[in-house]
Amino acid sequence: MKKEYPDVGDFVIGTVETVKDYGAFVNLDEYPNKKGFIHVSEIASGWIKYIRDYVREGQKVVCQVIDINKEKGHIDLSLKRVNEHQRREKVQEWKNEQRAKKLFDIVKERSKLSINFDEIAENLESKYGTLFSAFENAAMDEDEFEKENKGPWVKIFIDVAKENIEPPRVKISGFVELTSNDRNGIETIKKALLTIHKPEDGVSVQYTGAPRYRIVVESTDYKTAEEKLKEAADTAVEYIKKHGGNGEFFRKVE
Repeated sequence: MKKEYPDVGDFVIGTVETVKDYGAFVNLDEYPNKKGFIHVSEIASGWIKYIRDYVREGQKVVCQVIDINKEKGHIDLSLKRVNEHQRREKVQEWKNEQRAKKLFDIVKERSKLSINFDEIAENLESKYGTLFSAFENAAMDEDEFEKENKGPWVKIFIDVAKENIEPPRVKISGFVELTSNDRNGIETIKKALLTIHKPEDGVSVQYTGAPRYRIVVESTDYKTAEEKLKEAADTAVEYIKKHGGNGEFFRKVE
């Protein structure tokens, strides 16, 4: 399901097999039967007195590929060129793919179908970038996933995705200005805000200083979030105007 070699510049995750004074040999977890080498000069910046202060046998490491010689089977790696953000991002990506493989095994077990699941996995990785991303898409929008993929396995794949994957969330916000000169104006404004404050639906209201209030919306995608934000703002403005006040919606405040 994966290409035979990584590309120069790629970040890879591996397990340190052997540590020598001149460097470390690493088994590449994502590329079966492939090893890489980290020269001592690429372990860390500055002078290294004891290499085992930085790497040890059995340690998981994230490295950057700096050179490949396919004819000799050599893959040169660097540990020092990977910053903390890149390391965390790669580790999370690797964990996601390990999880996705287990979920895909569940799909195979449930389906009991005599079809080429390796080919299905390859197609999904090609289409969505990673197997985990395919599961995310299936959990987030099953109708779209069914349109893009055909076969008796699709419905089972979606069910497994929805059972196990929390769709990624987006958060946006906007502002409403609500005013009322009525003697019960404060209560009217409170009621206008309460009509749209629905945390269970991903919509909440935050006080920023009268007459301005922030509406925060969380959803699975930006389009839905924008629709919810506009609907909430329109509802609050309509309520306040209906009760003798004034209201206005601002998507952003300079």
